[in-house]
Order: sequence, then C-alpha cells, then structure tokens
Amino acid sequence: MYGFFFGWYLKCQSDTQTLAVIPAYHRTGRKRTCSIQIITDQETWMIPYKADEFRCVGKHISIGKNQFSEKGIRLSAHTAQVTVEGKLKFGSLLPLKYDIMGPFALVPFMECRHRVWSMGHLVNGAVSINGEKYLFKNARGYWEGDRGVSFPKKYIWTQCCFPGGSLMMAVADIPIMGIHFTGIIGVVIWMEREYRFATYLGARAERIQNKKVCIVQGNLELEARLIKAFSHPLKAPSQGDMVRIIHESAACRAFYRFRKKGRTIFSFQTDKASFEFEYPSCVS
Repeated sequence: MYGFFFGWYLKCQSDTQTLAVIPAYHRTGRKRTCSIQIITDQETWMIPYKADEFRCVGKHISIGKNQFSEKGIRLSAHTAQVTVEGKLKFGSLLPLKYDIMGPFALVPFMECRHRVWSMGHLVNGAVSINGEKYLFKNARGYWEGDRGVSFPKKYIWTQCCFPGGSLMMAVADIPIMGIHFTGIIGVVIWMEREYRFATYLGARAERIQNKKVCIVQGNLELEARLIKAFSHPLKAPSQGDMVRIIHESAACRAFYRFRKKGRTIFSFQTDKASFEFEYPSCVS
C-alpha cells in the first residue's frame, strides 16, 4: 500500500496570541495513524492518536474528543507533555472563488495538493494549554489543508492576516513524471477583492534569496521577506509517514509588498506573519 497523508491547518490569531492546530491522518504501508499538532508563539506539541479515532465527513473532522469544522474547534487532549482544553467559534468563512490548484487539481501523481478553505474569518473563544489561557475575541482565523504523499523537498510558505485583507503564498519545487518545476500559488485579499498568483496563470519566481521571495505575474508583484524567525519544529509527511522535521514560525517578523502596474498597493512590516522557509539560504 502506498503512503498518503491528509491534514488541515487552522490558525487563530489575536493582537497578542497565536494558536495553530493541525489535525492529520497519515498512512504508510499498512501503518495508519492520526495526530494533532498544537503550535503557539512559544512552543509546539504533537499528540498521537490511533487511526480508528479519526473521522472525516465533508468539512468536519474529529480525532478522539477533538472536533474541527467550519463552525469552529473543540479541543480536549491530555498527554504527559500537554493538556489542552477549550472551544473556539468561527464566523462566516471567506473561501476563494475557485480551487487554488486550478487545473493542477486534475493532474495525476501530484506529490501534494493544497486547498484554501478560508482566507479570513472571525474567531471567538478560549483555549487552555498547560494552564495558560489563549483568549480570542473578534480575532482573525485562517484555514487551509494539504493532502498527498509528501511535502515538497524545497518550499516556501507564508500567510498573514492584516488590516484590510489577508494573503498566502507558496513556492515549491514540484516533481512530476520525472521533471521538476517551480510551482507557485498565492492569493491576496485586499479591500474585498481577490488577486490570485499561480503557475497556471503565468506567475514566476523572480527572486528566491536570503529569506526573500518575489513573484511576478503580468502587472502584479508580491514580495515576502522573513526578517526574524521564531521557529519551532513540526512533523511533516514523507511518503505518508510523519518523519520529516520542518520549522515554522507561527508568528514572526516579516515584510510584505504588493504592487500593481508598478504602483505599491500596500507594504508593511508585521510581527504576526506565519512563515516556513524550507529552501537553501542562498538560491537565486
């Protein structure tokens, strides 16, 4: 039996706190397991579960006593390392106009397929992690997911909600049927308008160097630069098995700039960016 994984990434962020939760199912050979990873500004935990504790129906996942859906998150987990209890309620989701993968959603043998469920929604509620309270009142939420065999060997991913909008960008080395190419997907939501970047729309990586990536598509340009990481180790899939270690900053310092026709639409520096930079440090 071949390897396979399926996972959601749900991030909740207030002015002072960040909490991301990754419920996932993984299979390699005859081995089937599932897990929940908890990510905060300071620390990460992975909570393993048996495969028969996993349920998925449409946009609703349950693992043990934990539940995840478009209505929100309910957490109840206890291990020797971490105790998590709480409930978060989501407002109306902000989906994309169509699948972020575009026509690549139909291409067979893709290593990893991405899905964006919500570019921004309200979050209200509270979660306790080892006695520390994470309080969210009219906070911002983001929700995406991945499924496939493995994460790309080299990739950059970043996401940020900010006044007036939100954005996500992913640039990765994509192997398919013996060839490799740089794949790009990205979305900027600005003043209720969706701007999409994608390989299938002609986007290209103009620069990937020194923790900075710049992508260009027609008269649009999006730049992201990791200034100061606060990264923590996460488990990621390789052939369906959660054996790879990646590093994510759930809330770090970064710079973003979005331009159209040479005019800067917005540029800002923030301490609330999420970033994974799994590329060699100097690539041109």
